[in-house]
Amino acid sequence: MKRSKKVTIGIIIFFVIVATVIGGRTAMGIYFKKKFGKRPPPGVIVEIVSEKKFSKTIESYCTALSSKTTSFKIKKSELLEPIKFKSIKKGGIIAKLQNKTITAPFSGTVGTRGISSSILGTDSMIVTLDDSKKILCDLQIPEVFAAVLKKGLRVNAKFLAYKDKLYEGVIISHASRVDAQTRSILARAQINNKNLEILPGSLLDIELLYDEKEALSVADTSIIFEDEKKFVYKILDNNKIEKTEVKTGIRKGGNLEILEGLSTNDKVVKEGLSRLADGMLVKPIVR
Repeated sequence: MKRSKKVTIGIIIFFVIVATVIGGRTAMGIYFKKKFGKRPPPGVIVEIVSEKKFSKTIESYCTALSSKTTSFKIKKSELLEPIKFKSIKKGGIIAKLQNKTITAPFSGTVGTRGISSSILGTDSMIVTLDDSKKILCDLQIPEVFAAVLKKGLRVNAKFLAYKDKLYEGVIISHASRVDAQTRSILARAQINNKNLEILPGSLLDIELLYDEKEALSVADTSIIFEDEKKFVYKILDNNKIEKTEVKTGIRKGGNLEILEGLSTNDKVVKEGLSRLADGMLVKPIVR
C-alpha cells in the first residue's frame, strides 16, 4: 500500500509540474503577444495628387549671339584718354580721338576683340559694343519636328558656367524650308539674359518645349511596376492603403503624368513601398 501510494503521489506531482510548465509558457506567450504583437503602423511619405505642367522636348545646342553688336577699329596713338570697358548707354562716349569722338549707337557693353597685333598692327585695336540683355540663338531642328515647330514655343537654356541655372526664352522665327544637306529647319530663339551672365560666343544647351499641358501628376517613386501594368498605393480615409492601377503618360522632372486611376487631392504613398501590402494600415507623413 505504501508503495502504491508513493507511485500515485509521484504521478500527481508529475502532472502538476507539467501543467505548471504549460500554464507558465501560455501566460508568457500571452504577455509577449500583448506587449509586442501590436506593432504601430509604418510611417510612409505621402504625396497629394495635383496638376503640374508637362511637355515634350527637343534637345539641341547653339552659340550665343548678341542681339545687337558693332565694332570700331581705333588707333591707340589717336586716343586722348583710355577707353573704359564697361556698360554704356546709348549716346555715351566710347572713345575720344584726336579728330573725332565715337559714341554708342545703342546701349550695351564695351569690350575688345582679341585679334593678333600681327594682323592689325601694334598701333590698332578693335573695340566692340554688344547688347546682350537678349541673347539670340540659332538652332537646327530635325525635319521630323516640322509639324510642331512654330513661333512662340518656349525654350530653356543652360550655360556651363552657371550649370544649375535655367535661362528662359522663346522661338521668334524659323525658316520656311528644310535644309537639304542637314535635313533640319533653322529656328532662332531669343533668351533673357538681364544679368549679362551669358557671354556672346558661349555654347548653350537648349531644351525646346512643345505640346505643353497641365495634367495630374505623381512622383515616379510612387509607381509599382508589375509586368506591363503600373500601380500606386492610394491612402483611404481610414489610413488603409489600396493598391490602385494607373495609366501614365509623359515623364518630366521626376514626375509622371497620370492619365487614369487617380483624381485631384488623392493621397498616394511616395516613399517606403517595399514594406507595404494591399490593405495595410499606415501612418501618413506629408512633407
